[in-house]
Amino acid sequence: MTQERIPAVLSDLVKQLGKLPGLGPKSAMRVAMTLLEWPENVTRKLGQSIFELRDRLCLCSRCFGLTQSDPCPICSDPQRTRSTLCLVSEWDSMLTLDQGGFYRGQYLVLGGLLVPLEQKSGDKLHMEALLKRLAEGEVQELILALGATSDAETTTSWLLQIVRDRFPNVRISRLAQGMPLGSEVKYMDHETLRQSLQFRQNL
Repeated sequence: MTQERIPAVLSDLVKQLGKLPGLGPKSAMRVAMTLLEWPENVTRKLGQSIFELRDRLCLCSRCFGLTQSDPCPICSDPQRTRSTLCLVSEWDSMLTLDQGGFYRGQYLVLGGLLVPLEQKSGDKLHMEALLKRLAEGEVQELILALGATSDAETTTSWLLQIVRDRFPNVRISRLAQGMPLGSEVKYMDHETLRQSLQFRQNL
């Protein structure tokens, strides 16, 4: 099917779908054609869900995780210990960790990693929020769950220098056993994450 023969509304949808991770032009076209084959009510429900995704979700003001209420259910859960704070780079890593059910502490989403090659500095990361949480005095251990990539290592070194200087009494640990080099938290299975938390190492 040549570009000239594709109806404009379909072409526009394919272009929008093609911006999603892992979808090239051909894959985007297959998705669009699949949507056309669905019953109308199912397709409209999908569109409504996408609209509500932006309309109803917000960031938790305490941990910066995606939520429908602020604070989020994790931060407002009185059964979770406040003595440990697990720092992750993105919300989906937090989601993966918590789905395992083996960690019952608090979280904070850093909002990314330092990327020296892309000149991505710490200005856009939630560092001030982290320091504020530590200043509250409840956190006794900061767990760095940033993955095992080179950018994660750079970010870890940067965090260590700042946190140790301002909060010398806070224990700092990191995910250890089971995390292969080059891996990211959000792609790990639950057993690997459980072992990494259980056998975390002091820094």
